[in-house]
Amino acid sequence: MHEGSNDGEAAATTANRERRNIACLELYQVIVRVGWIFKTETIIMPAVLDAVVDSGLLRGLLPVLNRAGQSLPPLLFAADLARRPRKKWPLVATTLAMAACFAALAAAWGPVKESRPDVLAVVFLVLYAVFSSANGLTQLAAAALQGKLIAAGHRGRAMVVSVVIGSLLAIAAAFALLGPWLAEADGFPKIFGITAVFFAAAAFVPAMLDEPADEVIPRPAATGWNAAGLRAGLAGWRRTLAHDPALVRLCLVAACFSAVLMLFPHYQAFARDRLGSGRDSLLTWVVVQNAATGVVSLFAGPFADRRGTRLVLVWLVGLSAFTPLVVTGLSFLPQAIAVGWFWIVYAVLGLNPISLKIFTSYALELAPRPAEHPRYVSIVGAALAAPFVVSPLVGLAIDVVGFRPVFVFGAAAIAAGAVVAAGLPEPRGAPQP
Repeated sequence: MHEGSNDGEAAATTANRERRNIACLELYQVIVRVGWIFKTETIIMPAVLDAVVDSGLLRGLLPVLNRAGQSLPPLLFAADLARRPRKKWPLVATTLAMAACFAALAAAWGPVKESRPDVLAVVFLVLYAVFSSANGLTQLAAAALQGKLIAAGHRGRAMVVSVVIGSLLAIAAAFALLGPWLAEADGFPKIFGITAVFFAAAAFVPAMLDEPADEVIPRPAATGWNAAGLRAGLAGWRRTLAHDPALVRLCLVAACFSAVLMLFPHYQAFARDRLGSGRDSLLTWVVVQNAATGVVSLFAGPFADRRGTRLVLVWLVGLSAFTPLVVTGLSFLPQAIAVGWFWIVYAVLGLNPISLKIFTSYALELAPRPAEHPRYVSIVGAALAAPFVVSPLVGLAIDVVGFRPVFVFGAAAIAAGAVVAAGLPEPRGAPQP
């Protein structure tokens, strides 16, 4: 009786801890999501660069910097994060770094915008690269905490709550602040400033997590940021891939899916250059994309909890192939009709944030033990980034041969990823090593 009572108390304590941690991580994601709408990767960031220098080649650099930052630093930091007894403090630090990047951009914009737009373009790209690296480390730490603190069958529900509430609040913030600032002749510094404020506010939330300390893992002799440590890390990544065919297949899916991320900066340029859309359309697209993300999460999250992440991943990757096809189809319509219906493109793009979360959730479930979570997540992130070495060539190809051939080729690559994803195993139904 006494033993049973102790077991019941331990179970209750564990459940209470999980509820508290879910609430904290949801609050963190909500605040970040509100800040994120002011710097939406698919719409606002390309528009900011185009406002300084309108170049398909430079626009093509945005996905490169984005994915390189979100993959290479996490790949190098994954082993170190796995050894840390608590992961919440790296999350605090990296989120503050994200805020600092936008604060610096807000401060730099005014003094050099008119006098040296070329310098401002360089400053923007450098800060964007630093931000992307901080964001990659943030996502790695958040994924490690999710894998550590939330059971696999509860992660979809947590995603629904954070995405739906975050999307609603983000849309309200867009109408209240983003729309008026986009209408101003030079409202970008205000947009950067409010982004920094929300990211800084989010950084304080992980400190409230009830995170038990992991066992301290000694650092092997050949680790760190030196050449020997890098070689040891590469050898570890190769061993992991060699022993897990499902991870290799997932990496192939991620590489195909990266076409979605390489193409999105060019959609708003297409609408502006070919359809004559103005800056006032940006608010509509931002709202539509965030609303679509919230709606998709209502279905994807519960389905992933009940049936597993594999089926959700297959469907999301397959549906994402329609985005460049929708843009191509609209290009054949009369200009007045096409520009009025261009918001449909961003409704389909609302799948992207959920797809990336599902990639992370699947990688967490595929890992044989919690200590491997950072490595699995970082390897998948690297697979998403690897094809981005050709992203500037995608922008150059658009300048040379036009939008349509590039968009159709991208759709075919994404569809191939869906076919490969159909052969992935369901981790919850497979025996764990």
